[in-house]
Amino acid sequence: MNIFEREVGGRRYRVASQSVWDAARQRPFARQAVLGPADPPPVADLGLTCVVGARRVGDVGALVWVAEQLDLVKLIDQACEVRGPSDGPTVGEMVLAVAVQRACQPEAKRHLAAFLDSCLPRVSCLPAPAFTGQAFHRLAAQVTDEQLEKAQIEIARAAVRNFELAVDVLAFDTTNFDTHIASTTPGELARRGHAKSKRADLRVVGLAALVSETGHVPLLHRTYPGNGSDQAVLGLCLAALGKLHDALNEAEQPTRPACRTLVRDGGSWSEQLELDLDTEGYYTLISLPLSHNASQGALEHAARRGAMKRLGGKLGDVRAARLRAQVADLDRTLVVAESQELLRGQKRGIAVALRKAKVELGKLERRAASGRIQREALEGRVRKALQREHLSEFVIATVTKRGRRLSLHWHVDAAKRRLLERTRLGRRVLCTDHHAWSTGRIVHAFRGQWNVEELFRRAKKGGVVPWGPSHQWADSSLRLHTFATVIGLALVSLAHLALGTRGSARSMMKALSEVKAILVRVRTKERGRRPTVVLAPELTADQRKCIHLFELGRWMPTLLSSRSPDASNPGVKPAP
Repeated sequence: MNIFEREVGGRRYRVASQSVWDAARQRPFARQAVLGPADPPPVADLGLTCVVGARRVGDVGALVWVAEQLDLVKLIDQACEVRGPSDGPTVGEMVLAVAVQRACQPEAKRHLAAFLDSCLPRVSCLPAPAFTGQAFHRLAAQVTDEQLEKAQIEIARAAVRNFELAVDVLAFDTTNFDTHIASTTPGELARRGHAKSKRADLRVVGLAALVSETGHVPLLHRTYPGNGSDQAVLGLCLAALGKLHDALNEAEQPTRPACRTLVRDGGSWSEQLELDLDTEGYYTLISLPLSHNASQGALEHAARRGAMKRLGGKLGDVRAARLRAQVADLDRTLVVAESQELLRGQKRGIAVALRKAKVELGKLERRAASGRIQREALEGRVRKALQREHLSEFVIATVTKRGRRLSLHWHVDAAKRRLLERTRLGRRVLCTDHHAWSTGRIVHAFRGQWNVEELFRRAKKGGVVPWGPSHQWADSSLRLHTFATVIGLALVSLAHLALGTRGSARSMMKALSEVKAILVRVRTKERGRRPTVVLAPELTADQRKCIHLFELGRWMPTLLSSRSPDASNPGVKPAP
């Protein structure tokens, strides 16, 4: 978006111009909007002024700057080829508006116009009332899965080219979000499944995401029914993975063929998927389920004396054992990695589960002694009480019958519990076809799985860019809503990456949200409407850095001349 000044009727005004892609005519057209007068504000007695409101500048301006670096609106419009009304927003403008709203002030679509009115930076030259919930649903009904997938690949290409992302290792994972759609509402996406929130009474929508090694930037995602499996979703993404591979190669322009590795957890293990990923040009790194036969052999190998060796460098606190074996007729390198953090977490989980199991087993013991339960029901209840957190491996429960009376005897085998902690707990079995990688590189690459888990934490309730609350009920609207949320996550991640701060994305957005324009109304004795003056807040050094990096001064020129709170102290050097 370009901002310039124009003189009209003897007064100067600041004008924003924007180039928008016309899908019907296959050419861009221009839009303009007046931002306000450019004349210096009137000098007034501060005693005759009052604060009438505030406008967002920092957080919205930073995300709009990232979107402009990607040329986000144009990429989405060209990929979707949806012709909207002449006086309404395009798909790209609507997606950007919703993405910024999710990141800065997550609310329903009916509040989108009010949110845009509260911001000085503009996502479009259209007036804010043009962005309504009805316009969002009409545009969503015209967009297909293939078009959104094409837009994702083009956006990933632009992100890698403009922000120099490291994409040699990509993390894949899935999650789901609760909806409050009635059971009678038709649709394919909202289904009852294994909800991450443990709410079995709600229908959920699934999200699969592929995240870059640096910056937690989502490069590809897929919205799927809430009762789908990880294997099926990844299988549906294989064609898009091949296109993404080619797009990233083009953006990076490597001197040799790129070798990308897909990292995922054990829920998506499949021998056929391993072969398909190799066909698409991806190496694979997966955490095998401990119940897998190959995992059992690897854990037995790691339990031998001297097999586990401490890694060096930044992984000096990690021990690992390595071997090469056949995994379902595939030649793979297996690494058994030991994590103290995982071990502590599993011990805490076992302690909690054991307390609950002891209470349940005590109740069952009393019911068996009183003869109020059948043997089949008793054995089923015992299995259910011990099915979590490896309890069945060291809690020994025996059901006996003397005459017509049942008895339940149980105890905790301390020796088996110590053996479990020494040989299985805190350990992962990593499986890869990267035979040339060192053990440390394999462990470090798998830790990149944390990137996608962090992205999902940001998208959950109370996160940086929460997916919910969702007020959509149609599949098309749910799909576009998820697309806009992921775009919001990408904008926040890229802004955090560009800023280069060691703080979290949440702290960055909080600091940016405090950069607001204060609206002051001046009381004068002249006739006509009282003039409103925009004042800049006092800024910290980090906020001044954000203003220069994200070019926030073009939306509010007085920000460039505002002082930090330490500027009044002569012993403190002002921020550049």
